[in-house]
Amino acid sequence: MLRKSLFLLHCLFLFFGYADPAPNCTRLSSLVDSESEFEMVQHQLRGSLQIKDDCSFRVSHFDMLPGSDVHWWGAMATDFDNLTAGFIVSNVGLNGTYKNTTFDVHFINNVSWSLINVLAVWDRSTASDFGHVILRKETPSTPPPTLFDNCKVLSNNFRLRWSLNVSEDSLEIGLEAATGITNYMAFGWANSSAEDSDLMIGADVAVAGFMEDGLPFMDDFFITKYSECLRSSDGIAQGVCPDSFYEGPDGVGLVNNSMLIYGHRKDGVSFVRYRWHLDKVDGKYDNPINYSANMKVIWALGPIKPPDTINPYYLPQNHGAESFGHLVLNVSENVNECTGPLDAEDKEDQGLIIADANVPLVVSSAPAMHYPDPPNPAKVLYINKKEAPVLRVERGVPVKFSIQAGHDISLYITSDPLGGNATVRNLTETIYAGGPDAHGVQASPMELVWAPDRKTPDHVYYHSLYHQKMGWRVEVVDGGLSDMYNNSVNLDDQQVAFFWTLSKDSISIAARGEKKSGYLALGFGTGMVNSYAYVGWIDDSGLGHVNTYWIDAKDALSIHRTQENLTHVRCKTENGIITLEFTRPLDPSCRREKRVECKNIIDPTTPLKVVWAMGSKWTNNHLTDRNMHSSTSNRPILVHLKRGSAEAEQDLLPVLAVHGFMMFVAWGILLPGGILAARYLKHLKGDGWYRIHVYLQYSGLVIVLLALLFAVAELRGFYVSSTHVKFGFTTILLACIQPVNAFLRPQKPSNGEQASFKRVIWEYFHAIVGRCTIAVGIAALFTGMKHLGDRYDVENIHGLGWAMAIWFIVGALIVIYLEYRERQRIRKQISGRSNWVLDNLEEDDSVDLLHPIRTSADKELQPSVRMEIQLEPLNRIKLHSEFL
Repeated sequence: MLRKSLFLLHCLFLFFGYADPAPNCTRLSSLVDSESEFEMVQHQLRGSLQIKDDCSFRVSHFDMLPGSDVHWWGAMATDFDNLTAGFIVSNVGLNGTYKNTTFDVHFINNVSWSLINVLAVWDRSTASDFGHVILRKETPSTPPPTLFDNCKVLSNNFRLRWSLNVSEDSLEIGLEAATGITNYMAFGWANSSAEDSDLMIGADVAVAGFMEDGLPFMDDFFITKYSECLRSSDGIAQGVCPDSFYEGPDGVGLVNNSMLIYGHRKDGVSFVRYRWHLDKVDGKYDNPINYSANMKVIWALGPIKPPDTINPYYLPQNHGAESFGHLVLNVSENVNECTGPLDAEDKEDQGLIIADANVPLVVSSAPAMHYPDPPNPAKVLYINKKEAPVLRVERGVPVKFSIQAGHDISLYITSDPLGGNATVRNLTETIYAGGPDAHGVQASPMELVWAPDRKTPDHVYYHSLYHQKMGWRVEVVDGGLSDMYNNSVNLDDQQVAFFWTLSKDSISIAARGEKKSGYLALGFGTGMVNSYAYVGWIDDSGLGHVNTYWIDAKDALSIHRTQENLTHVRCKTENGIITLEFTRPLDPSCRREKRVECKNIIDPTTPLKVVWAMGSKWTNNHLTDRNMHSSTSNRPILVHLKRGSAEAEQDLLPVLAVHGFMMFVAWGILLPGGILAARYLKHLKGDGWYRIHVYLQYSGLVIVLLALLFAVAELRGFYVSSTHVKFGFTTILLACIQPVNAFLRPQKPSNGEQASFKRVIWEYFHAIVGRCTIAVGIAALFTGMKHLGDRYDVENIHGLGWAMAIWFIVGALIVIYLEYRERQRIRKQISGRSNWVLDNLEEDDSVDLLHPIRTSADKELQPSVRMEIQLEPLNRIKLHSEFL
């Protein structure tokens, strides 16, 4: 009772909900009071149309499967160009499923019947015609072949429709079933004398279905045995056989009392209409029908065997335990049990082509015969000689097209379901492949390669760039993860496979467990504690999730949900095996002081430490100890994102340890020592300071280059993205300049001569570059120490950093002391210039060319003075100089 009341309320709502306030409409049009039946095109649309006045109409017994953006549509003709150029005639939208519904519809302003010759049900998003009525016809219209007087439900997916015409001795029958395209529909009259348990023997049935080319067939069968139609050794036919089979080749067409009228296959529903004679029957293989009596009928659904070289008939196979039945039927009684359209689970019948990476797909064009989404242009695209098939491709597997459709058809892969360049319709679209140049002919085909990736949507479309609706849909499915991602490694214990693809500013990551679990978690860090975690899990409704967390302790309360910017998120389970996928930016664009996830930066040049965990259950709500993992990795794996490899984390890689030690020896001892020798040992006799300076500099430079080679070999590449590498590269470049600069140095001035301008410039450049090199080298040492800590989490990295800092602080204090002593020595030397000994007239190299005291000292040594020589008693020669 409650169900009936709800149904009544639903009908009242539909009736009144679609009735706009009745305007003052005239009744001047010649179409007023006319009635028509809708012609089904797709979406199982049926119904009747009655024009009430000049601005409204009534739709009754309306059936329709839902669309996406469906409206009442006006056009002048049913061809493709006119329908696509049509217009909306009412504000009433058609949303949802309609089941034998009746309602009124009013036009919007400025719409009248004079503007409409075709009233259609139209889906704007796909430019699809669900069904229509032609209002003005030159010849008298006939009812559509889907219209019958009666309808009987045989099962949930099988219906019997019929119209009785006694005057013409005919019964027109429609078989309608939501079944596979390779299945048959059978209906007929049982032997009136047979028992209920043996109704098939002696039954006269019609078997209908569709052939391989999509055309309908119907044949009259007579059943003599519960078996497939066979001919015994003595030539007698037995089983479920066509009438003509019993009579041999000469009987074909002579004993068939049924005639095929119409058939279509739409939305996964088979429909065949045929005419059955009532009395004009073959008494041997046909049962007469008493249209006014209750008669036993049988029906069945099942697979059908197509013809072969031995058997030219379509023969029904075993229908199974549930797809058959019988009932008592009186065809003269009015029956209407069918409320609403049949809704098939699989609505796609179009040919399917699965792309192979090694076989090109031949794209051609030809006249449309069975385009899946009418209306359509006269010529459409064919792939491998199939009309507008569904194309299935795998992510990560390249697809090769050989385009031979003509130079006026340019193939492209687009997000727009209509094609034909969406920008012309002021819409946007994403083009994945192809374009204006993707055209060719059979004599000169054009090759197009398209590689769908994990970011490609599940459904895209292949179309002509210049014409709408010439192609059809592309199904993009997941291939193997190894095809979809550029790199893959196994994490610790070989229990989780890790996949990734690097882009300019982002990284796409996938992980797949190797054993059954309720969730799979990845952590970026040395362990789950103090790590950024990504948890993939499936909820109770079967929906996959990927959540992000920051974990700072080992209890459930320390797992903090974060809001990382993840895209292309997917999580699925197959036989209990969890697979998660997501894409994230390398550097989160957010304020790092506000949210902890903003510090989750991935440096592609630095190995990523990855750990994993699995457990039985996860939730979006409050986490407890029940959600803790049941298995986890024993140690982190260092994933080298750039080179696509991984290795178990070690305390410190020996080669990098040698690299760091050699760099410290060079930049902390040898190279600074060479500079100190040149600065503070010049006052010694001979060229000892020079030899020490050169030996230390060249030794340090050789060690630097060797340390660089060790690091490049260990990392299998040279990357300049990190701060340490940038400082190191700059330092090595400056250090290499110094030997070249030394080789090009100007000649040293003779004793008593003033240094040339080039010599002064060279000394300035050589000294400045050398000191800058040391400064940048020390910075490289400290950034290298920090890089070492960030990369390997060395526990005593801070202690090593402080030790190195103390080393350079002590060195700086020594330099300050030496500089003080040197300045004292130079002052004493200058103050004693008045007592020079004649045998010490060599140039004093201890005076720093970069120091301002040198200039005044040199001026004091200018020969523009009057000189006086005085012999002393102690054989001592004094040189006095007086300024004039």
